[in-house]
Amino acid sequence: MLTKSEIFNLMKENPVFHLATMDGDQPRVRGMLLFRADENGIIFHTASTKDVFEQIMKNPKVELCFQGQGTQIRVTGKLQYIENDENLREEIFSHPTRKFLQAWKDNGIDNLLQIFCLKNGVATEWTMETNFDEKQFVKL
Repeated sequence: MLTKSEIFNLMKENPVFHLATMDGDQPRVRGMLLFRADENGIIFHTASTKDVFEQIMKNPKVELCFQGQGTQIRVTGKLQYIENDENLREEIFSHPTRKFLQAWKDNGIDNLLQIFCLKNGVATEWTMETNFDEKQFVKL
């Protein structure tokens, strides 16, 4: 099993992940882009106009799935909605990997940006070699 530090490194090296939410009684999964993953939580963002935003606001229990180097990491937990953190908002808008968001800021619609953080999640690792092994869990 990977250590907590190795799990965070895998996430950073493979920032595209899949997010599972619930839409009533129907699961929904979509690809997302990680902003940051460390001891302070797993942070990502979306737009307030997206279905995923409404789904999270109704039910913040989610699962994230990262994949890299033949390893899959699934993280289960409850998202926290981050409001009124202007420093984090500015950090996201000015980050080199988020240039695509600059148009929102330039057009005065930066209020579309909605930020979520998963803290105290529980991670489990899967590989082909451990496919039938009992799951082990790491608290993040």
